[in-house]
Amino acid sequence: QGQLVESGGGQAQPGGRLSLTCTAEGMIYAYAMGWYRQNPGKECELVASISNGAARRSYADSVKGRFFIHRDNEKRTVLLEMTGLKPEDTAVYHCKSAPTFGGLSVRQPCDSWGQGTQVIVSS
Repeated sequence: QGQLVESGGGQAQPGGRLSLTCTAEGMIYAYAMGWYRQNPGKECELVASISNGAARRSYADSVKGRFFIHRDNEKRTVLLEMTGLKPEDTAVYHCKSAPTFGGLSVRQPCDSWGQGTQVIVSS
């Protein structure tokens, strides 16, 4: 189906902003896409998702109004803009695809997904 590659993580101060990019290789760019985050020893939590045509977006309550998800199907990228960052946003962020918008589970095990991209929010 293809591969997903995350980039753009780093460190920011509380109140700052970061942008994460997921580049999709292969056919999976046509699927619904989601950004998950994981803290050590925990499952991945879905923070933002977007349907294949970008008509539908969904956000976790913890990031609503601060995080924004976009996709560019020509470039095969999904962008997560993170503003108003808080220390609790610190996590490893992963992107994931699913054939349908509803197929992106709110929580799921993700230890086998790959390294993701680290976000650290600290003063």
